[in-house]
Amino acid sequence: MPDKKCSEIEQNDCVMPVRSANPIRARSLIRDNLEKQAGCLNLIHSRMPNIKVFSGTSHPDLAQRIVDRLGIDLGKVVTKKFSNLETCVEIGESVRGEDVYIVQSGSGEINDNLMELLIMINACKIASASRVTAVIPCFPYARQDKKDKLPGSEDNAEAKKLAKKNYDWKFRSRAPISAKLVANMLSVAGADHIITMDLHASQIQGFFDIPVDNLYAEPAVLKWIKENIPEWKNSIIVSPDAGGAKRVTSIADRLNVEFALIHKERKKANEVASMVLVGDVKDKIAILVDDMADTCGTIVHAADRLVEAGATKVYAILTHGIFSGPAISRINNACFEAVVVTNTIPQDGHMRDCPKIQCIDVSMMFAEAVRRTHNGESVSYLFSNVPY
Repeated sequence: MPDKKCSEIEQNDCVMPVRSANPIRARSLIRDNLEKQAGCLNLIHSRMPNIKVFSGTSHPDLAQRIVDRLGIDLGKVVTKKFSNLETCVEIGESVRGEDVYIVQSGSGEINDNLMELLIMINACKIASASRVTAVIPCFPYARQDKKDKLPGSEDNAEAKKLAKKNYDWKFRSRAPISAKLVANMLSVAGADHIITMDLHASQIQGFFDIPVDNLYAEPAVLKWIKENIPEWKNSIIVSPDAGGAKRVTSIADRLNVEFALIHKERKKANEVASMVLVGDVKDKIAILVDDMADTCGTIVHAADRLVEAGATKVYAILTHGIFSGPAISRINNACFEAVVVTNTIPQDGHMRDCPKIQCIDVSMMFAEAVRRTHNGESVSYLFSNVPY
């Protein structure tokens, strides 16, 4: 609906007949009226649609924090399940012409939450939403991003022996690339844009044919280290596996400290066979940095290895604290000073069960990403800064 300014233009100028005895004056009036009409139309078309933020059931607390920072109310949505456990979603307000953001994290009952997100996206899209953005703090199935190489194909006698004995490794050459499947599902459901944080593999962005903003927890991590570890200048940043080397080198460079990494070999999924430390951690504070921790076998083994190598204290900083299975008991029995995670996944229950777990709030980063996206601004500022 046009605003008051446009209404006045239409009433006073846009529809008025041009009358003048002087032909030069008449042409001038026609030109002025055409310019005013063009300005009126441009004003209407340049207006951005209003914003609506909806929350799925996976992480309502994070969604509430995001809208509180944006200064708006959370959109009305009702999610329920039928007796046969089918998911039903009802959007409780109009989204026609709106810029819609749906917050749903890949945590808890992942499959149900993913299906709920897809249905919510589709519901908004077919209700004539102008744009639908899926805000997925923890991207589901991100670890299934490639087909692993079959160990038996390597020139390694031990690996070949392992491939013959172990069922898990024997069929990895026919493993699915589930992260690509999830990307296709989101696109087909109607998502126009994805906002996520610390993808397990950054190339997952290439699985999409729509824009993907992969935010980084690194600025918040740096802020936490400087504020909570007094002796951080005598620290060393450690990656628990070779895949995280790029992540730890970036943090180490910004802190101007050294880095190390641990090379691990797995017997099978969620079970580490051996660890080799590359770097000197003697008499230093070791800070383990990783993008996620599930059963925590890797970081607990890594912490023990760092203490054996002479580290005075060990911290672990993780973006996505999944903490499934025996994870909490392992952390309680480990030698960590603290295990720091972000709230991309709900952590209240984990923090009650384990006093070592501390949480970094990243809602302000998602809120600022939503605000900048809505206003058509660049989000690259968030890659290296925490919005206050």
